[in-house]
Amino acid sequence: MRALLTSLTLLSAISLSSAAFAASTTTGTIRAYDAQAMTLTLKNGTKFLLPGGFKDPGLKVGERVTVAYQTMGNKHRAMAVTPLTP
Repeated sequence: MRALLTSLTLLSAISLSSAAFAASTTTGTIRAYDAQAMTLTLKNGTKFLLPGGFKDPGLKVGERVTVAYQTMGNKHRAMAVTPLTP
């Protein structure tokens, strides 16, 4: 019984920790892009912090993009930004 309880506790901890770091995606139009501050803001007001090694694919204000991100606390950390083709 103790072994079963230990296994279930461990499984629950792993499930909860991976859910906390699950990636989400959103699509929107760029309101602002600041390469110096490493931030991207969509028209809906959502602000993303870009990763340190982010390579700008030529992002422009008004362009539609898909952003893959993780939420950590109250911040959105972008993992990938992909321009959408018209």
